[in-house]
Amino acid sequence: MLSEQDEADLLARFAQGDLRAAQALTDLLAPRLLRFATRMLGDRAEAEDVTQDTMLRLWRMAPDWEAGQAKPSTWAFRVARNLCTDRLRRRKPMVPEMPDLPDDTAGADARMMQDARAQALDGALAQLPERQREAVILRHIEGLSNPEIAAILMVGVEAVESLTARGKRKLTALLSGRKEELGYESEDI
Repeated sequence: MLSEQDEADLLARFAQGDLRAAQALTDLLAPRLLRFATRMLGDRAEAEDVTQDTMLRLWRMAPDWEAGQAKPSTWAFRVARNLCTDRLRRRKPMVPEMPDLPDDTAGADARMMQDARAQALDGALAQLPERQREAVILRHIEGLSNPEIAAILMVGVEAVESLTARGKRKLTALLSGRKEELGYESEDI
């Protein structure tokens, strides 16, 4: 991962016309934003739209970027979060489907188990309150720090810790009855 200064430097270089800097920042951010949006929305096509819209907004505001105001990735996750929230509010609640992720290294049984686990996780994530789901995805799937998540969700670090802890407890409760079905030993979940 790039530091805040490295990300800001790439953004500043793009604002000055350096397309390689734009490509480097896109390569860094777009896959992470896509994973986040896919998990939030449960729809890969919508997630791609959110990712594209987020990156376009980042490019538009690049000339006005003030170093030190926020990390570009934190800003991008906040925009993606807001776009996802807008889309979720416009539609009926639904259980998201996990996108097909190719895994050529595993056999058919292992792939089926991996798919079942991913679908179970996504189904359980969909049952969490929105703020808990966001915090859990950003922390445990995207690997962001609590201060970064706090900036994205516009809450304090303590609130992030509380949201992730409550979300993890609820996920554990939702998935605990499925340990055997998902091929976990009792201590695995």
